[in-house]
Amino acid sequence: MSESKENKQEALQKENEYKVTWKGWVSLAFLTISFSGLVAHQDNFLKAFDLMNLMGQFGHADGAKIAMQGTGGFGAREGFAFALTMVPVTMLAQGLIETCEHLGALKAAGKLFQPFLRFLLGIPGVAGLAFISSFTSSDIGAFMTKNLYEEGMMNDDERTIFAAYQYAGSAVINNTIASGAALLPISVLPVGVIIVLIIVVKFIGANFVRFYLKYYHRRHPESVLPSEEA
Repeated sequence: MSESKENKQEALQKENEYKVTWKGWVSLAFLTISFSGLVAHQDNFLKAFDLMNLMGQFGHADGAKIAMQGTGGFGAREGFAFALTMVPVTMLAQGLIETCEHLGALKAAGKLFQPFLRFLLGIPGVAGLAFISSFTSSDIGAFMTKNLYEEGMMNDDERTIFAAYQYAGSAVINNTIASGAALLPISVLPVGVIIVLIIVVKFIGANFVRFYLKYYHRRHPESVLPSEEA
């Protein structure tokens, strides 16, 4: 028990002592811009830095009006076709993340987002990139969270809280604009206000889960793993 606490304190000390280089900050800025959708609708060269613009689109057959996946599918075949459309975005995003992580982007994200995310959600700052990407893509945020957990950068409670945040109103910017397009013309609120309200509710929901987990662990101390103790 004490050894686990010492190891955790030692890791935290090393994290605090780590000096982020300019490469780390630049790579973090690149991923932030790429995953956030900030330049997605620019009419100049900046849109080349947006992940979804880099993804492009599947082509159409000659004379067809629909893309590769088509319409009217159902069952396992439709699921397989949909899964195929997820492969490019996962491969490209994972490649960018791995490259920027090697340059120090995750370390920079940890230093930048640590106070913010720890206070608002109770999760570590290294989840900052997943937090940003979850605004526009549920898939990227999900597999980044999975990687953080498997690499020991998040414990089970932190993963649960973060999953609760992401699941509600998933990919809030893209889905509000795309899926909610039919309702936006009759909405009495601007789309920006709608997105902010959804994000606020996402934080509230995640904190309900956060406080419940604290309550549960107080009632059941045996459920706390050594690596999850403060």
